[in-house]
Amino acid sequence: MKSINLIWHNSINEIDKKDWFYLTNNQINPFFDWNWLNSLEKSESISVLYGWKPNHLSIWDQSRLIGFAPLYIKNHSYGEFIFDHGFARLAHQLNLKYYPKLIGMSPLSPIEGYKFLIAIDENESELTQIIMRHIDEFAIKNNILSCNFLYVDQNWKKYGEEANCFSWVNRQSLWSSTGEKTFEEYLGRFNANQRRNIKREIKSIQNNNIEISILTGNDIDLEIINQMHNLYESHCRKWGQWGSKYLTSKFFNLLVNEPIKNNIILFNANRGNVKNPIAMSLCITDWKMLWGRYWGSNEEIKNLHFNLCYYKPISWAIENGITKFDPGAGGSHKLRRGFSAIPRFSLHRWYDKTMESILQDCLPRVNNLTIEEINASNNEVPFKAIKSKL
Repeated sequence: MKSINLIWHNSINEIDKKDWFYLTNNQINPFFDWNWLNSLEKSESISVLYGWKPNHLSIWDQSRLIGFAPLYIKNHSYGEFIFDHGFARLAHQLNLKYYPKLIGMSPLSPIEGYKFLIAIDENESELTQIIMRHIDEFAIKNNILSCNFLYVDQNWKKYGEEANCFSWVNRQSLWSSTGEKTFEEYLGRFNANQRRNIKREIKSIQNNNIEISILTGNDIDLEIINQMHNLYESHCRKWGQWGSKYLTSKFFNLLVNEPIKNNIILFNANRGNVKNPIAMSLCITDWKMLWGRYWGSNEEIKNLHFNLCYYKPISWAIENGITKFDPGAGGSHKLRRGFSAIPRFSLHRWYDKTMESILQDCLPRVNNLTIEEINASNNEVPFKAIKSKL
């Protein structure tokens, strides 16, 4: 094979934007875009102070970037939305130090799509193996117990498994279009009782004289994004230590000045003045898929969350020909409002033979149980859901 060089990086900013865009061919999930990852680091939402140390790995053919693995060293499990307490308990029982660990994901976002970024004209399987070996050497040298790739791209999953990663299934929610052209047509998927419930929840917001405005592009300025941050911060504060407030105000401000602004959709609940919102939700789109991320409200209004974070985004997605909407982590109530339970996959490797052997034996059983649970949940939803399998 050609002569190649691998380099570790303490910041995404060490990679030139032009090299990044050449590598990704400008075809990448917004949460793995250079601007998004750089904004997380630049705003110090992701930093050693908060237990996230950027530790990215690049691979070069002379002066040409041909591969990149976004990676972070972590000393906790917050901000991952995959709950690995079982792994941590097993490590403790084996008298192993669980932290620090290596994580591959888009930080703070449970978004499917993680993969090693490989130039389109390179051998993806071969470079994946090379990067994995380099990661293994680093982990063993630095007494790191595990490397974990979360919410992996399902097309890339096979390369990770070929490189001896172990697959773990987790559950999330997803709305998928079945070809409906209007929200009213979409409601036809539900049984009569749940259709009435949804219409009642929508009507209750209208009866409160609340309208929901949709802001995109130049509608989103510094003033409105700061209000979004304040609402997000207030919402997180309500949950105390479980509030998961990770993003700084600087991150929100950076979004306005970065190209990623063109991927933002704000759903603004107000009483006639969008500059004085009652509540807002922030979604991200690549104009093929929609992701729900952050929300907050100044008033406790029944059904406002469902309207602002589910019904209006679904309606907007239908109007714009978008076929999938990931509403974010958590919430069994999503099933009754148009979302199916789906499997998401993470890949793991452990550098202790005993721990690896135990998990290699039990993970297939755990995964089968999770798939059974997903399918059982979908059997109870008031519309036709897709059956999942491994």
